[in-house]
Amino acid sequence: MIRLYDTLVREKRDFVPADPNRITMYVCGPTVYGRAHIGNARPAVVFDTLARLIRHEFGADSLVYARNVTDVDDKIIASAAEEGVSPREIAVRYEKFYLEDMAALGVQPPDFAPHATKFVPDMINMIKRLIDGGFAYEASGHVLFEIAKDVHYGILSRRDPDAIRAGARVEVAPFKRDPGDFVLWKPSNKGVIGWDSPWGRGRPGWHIECSAMIEAFGSRRDAGRVDTIDIHGGGLDLIFPHHENEIAQSRCAHDGTPLARYWVHNGFVDMGAEKMSKSLGNIITVGDLISEDPRGEIYRLALLSGHYRQPLPWTEQLVAQSKARLTRWYRAKRILKYRRSPKAPEPFVSALRDDLNTPAALSIIDELANEALRVREYAENETGSQRERLITQAARIARQMLACGELIGLLKESSNAWETKRRLKFRVEPARFKMTGPQIEMRISQRTEAKAARDFATADRIRNELMAEGIILEDGIGGTTWRRE
Repeated sequence: MIRLYDTLVREKRDFVPADPNRITMYVCGPTVYGRAHIGNARPAVVFDTLARLIRHEFGADSLVYARNVTDVDDKIIASAAEEGVSPREIAVRYEKFYLEDMAALGVQPPDFAPHATKFVPDMINMIKRLIDGGFAYEASGHVLFEIAKDVHYGILSRRDPDAIRAGARVEVAPFKRDPGDFVLWKPSNKGVIGWDSPWGRGRPGWHIECSAMIEAFGSRRDAGRVDTIDIHGGGLDLIFPHHENEIAQSRCAHDGTPLARYWVHNGFVDMGAEKMSKSLGNIITVGDLISEDPRGEIYRLALLSGHYRQPLPWTEQLVAQSKARLTRWYRAKRILKYRRSPKAPEPFVSALRDDLNTPAALSIIDELANEALRVREYAENETGSQRERLITQAARIARQMLACGELIGLLKESSNAWETKRRLKFRVEPARFKMTGPQIEMRISQRTEAKAARDFATADRIRNELMAEGIILEDGIGGTTWRRE
């Protein structure tokens, strides 16, 4: 049973889809006006991993996964004006970059990638229904959602509407009835992209696009319109106002029906104390990282190394740890003589089922890799049938490791391809200092205590820190030993 943390109720819940044969998941995708930074990649990798888990648990054809593309937006328009090109040229260019960058991170394409510009008629239709229901009003060429008409407004972010009004971080325009009212439709000036509508030529607000596309995506020919999807995902920064506003307008357009059964949000990638963002200028793009080292699995592993709901500090040490970790895994993969893999071990899958606990799951891959290499090393000192038995045992463990990696989108290269890319680009940076034996033993003791307390995140972090310093740990029946790589 998969358990997911539902932001709406602030607790983990058993994941019970409305229809296990047609599970629906919608994730807010990119606004395509610039290159994606590694923080933009986190939701793509997280929800790609969740999609893989759902298909593993419910069947390969059980999930319909949508990730939208916002290809009309004020930032796109501004970028186009600055370059003297059309907004479409900007959108097409940066969507192409986005798809290439996500593919480099092992992100599989969604089943449905709706573009906002293709669903403007659906948005206009939904806005009409909101006006007819008394939830929206026209003013000065705009159409706005009136938050006072929704008694449940604030249910996701748990913000009091009165507090929102008092300190609204939205533009206060004279035509608004309430400072918290948000735009569903806005006028377009001459020469700016727009569509004809009952309220004049203009373009949709940001929030309405997702509600309209979810309505289209959730529907099915054999069951008519489906107003409630199973999972809605995105980054923490979208909880308010974007997802809050989606909930309000969808619920009011659908006679009170909830928009989603589960709300799942990933934490930020940060550079020190600040969230990574283009506006702050503290970004590292995926393209820059791939140029530095083309092995995209490094950055996928780095993004999965922390729990998806927690902040993830992006550091050179994190990248170095991920490189060292994968190098060891590929060394263990080399033991395999063929690719047939068994099912991933139950402890690994159980960790993923527990709210996508990737740190615990990755520690299991570490253990399998270490055990496979240890057994293979023992085999080198044996002869005859004993040697063959140990080689077979090592290969069986390595196949389990490979099955784990394949489930979460890792270990997809051949060992030779991984090494080839490594020789082309990868250079191990010298450690700033060389740890002494007593220092290493102290860290091993701390790791052993953490494992005994079932604090696997701490144990995993200590192993990775030692890996980054070139210290390889090998767990065995008699305890943990170490050696320098």
